[in-house]
This record gives sequence, C-alpha cells and structure tokens, in this order.
Amino acid sequence: MRTIIITGAGSGMGRATALQLSQDSNVQLVLIGRRKDNLESVLRETQNSAQHIVLSTDIGNKEAFQAAFKTVNPEKMNICGLFANAGIGGENHYGDDDRWDEILRVNLNGTYNSIMECLPHLRKSKEPFKHILITSSCLARFGVPNYTAYCTSKTGLLGLTRALAVELSTDNILVNALCPGWVETDMAKAGIQKLADHTGKSYDDSYSEQMGFVPLGRMSLPQEIANLVEFLFSGKQNSMTGQGIDINNGSFMQ
Repeated sequence: MRTIIITGAGSGMGRATALQLSQDSNVQLVLIGRRKDNLESVLRETQNSAQHIVLSTDIGNKEAFQAAFKTVNPEKMNICGLFANAGIGGENHYGDDDRWDEILRVNLNGTYNSIMECLPHLRKSKEPFKHILITSSCLARFGVPNYTAYCTSKTGLLGLTRALAVELSTDNILVNALCPGWVETDMAKAGIQKLADHTGKSYDDSYSEQMGFVPLGRMSLPQEIANLVEFLFSGKQNSMTGQGIDINNGSFMQ
C-alpha cells in the first residue's frame, strides 16, 4: 500500500486530488486540513474510504502539527508522496491588522513543517522514487498590488522547491512545485468578490475583467490540477525535479 499525504485536503484542489487518487485501491490517503467537517465530507466522497485517514490540524503551528501527525502512526505507513497544498490567500496591509505573519506562517512555514515531518518517512520508503509536490502560484512569477505577503510566501516556496530538489536527489525524492493561476475554488471566488467590492462592480463584471487578463480567458478546474498531480505521482516520469510547473491558462509564459 502506498501512502500519500495531502494538506489542504478539505476543499478545492486538495479535495479534487483526493478524489482522483482514491480511485487507486493501492493508495492510502492522509487528508490534512484545519476543518474536520470538511475533511470528513471529502472522505465520504472518496473511493476505498475505509483505508483513508483524516487529520484536523494547523500546519502553521509546528508543535501542534508534530503532535497531531504522530497520532496517525506514520512510521507504519509507506509514505511515498506529499502534496503540500495547504495555504491561505488575500491581501495584507501594514498596520495593526497586517496579515503578513499569518500568511507566511501558513503558506511558507506550514509547508516547510509538513515536508520536514514527512521527510524521514519518505526517505525510508522502498518505492523507486518518492515525490514532494508544493502548491506555489503564478503570483510567484509577477507582482500584484496589496498581495505582498502572498507573493512573498509563494515565491519563497519556489526557492524551497529548488533547494530541496538538490538536497534530496540522492534519496530519489523528486521535488516540484505547481504554479496555478486562477482556479475555480472558494478562495478564488472570494478573491473575485473582494475585487468587485473594492471597485463597486458586480461579481460577474469583476470576473470578466480578470479573465480578460488571461490569454485563454478562463479559470482552471480543480480536476485539471488533480490530473496533473496524479501524473506526477504516477511513476510515468522520474526525470522532473526542482521545477515550477505553470498551469495557469497562459497567465505567465516563459
């Protein structure tokens, strides 16, 4: 049995990936997120649900995450994949209510915590290749006003990806990052709504305006992300490591 850890599994891309990977009866999932009710809802939708585990914890709290992760007995699992997907978004503004610390704590520190706790178990797996896949963002590629914390955290994740890819290469652990653009998730919809509120426009008008900046004029579907994760974890390729993979409808082109 292969065990794959998914953080941020309660919604959006994490949920879609859990449902996709659960179709393989030889895969056990550990679904990690902050809201237990969301995780249990995803668990009910998975195939082979009896073999999967939900774990409600805050990845940004190192001590709490360490303690929670031990409860699933990871040393008894064949952990061969980590989709470090959890993160939060939104603006931040300097001052008493600045969200800088919160966003970096979850997006950057939380991802690092997740990886470091899984790493000893990835190393001991007998699978030919193991995988760490980090959710960054196309906002790591270019700046957006008032998103200083988010852009910083997601850019930092690309540095983490490259450093770990070199560091872990001798362990046959492949480390890559996804750089999605707009994906049809609750977080994205909330972002569109906030833009609409700022400009006094309707949600539909704000959506159309934002899609006007995207060459393909659309958001990605969470299932498209899940399909890519499945491929990267499938063993069909074992040469890609240290890469930021752009899946963003042309929002950023190299």
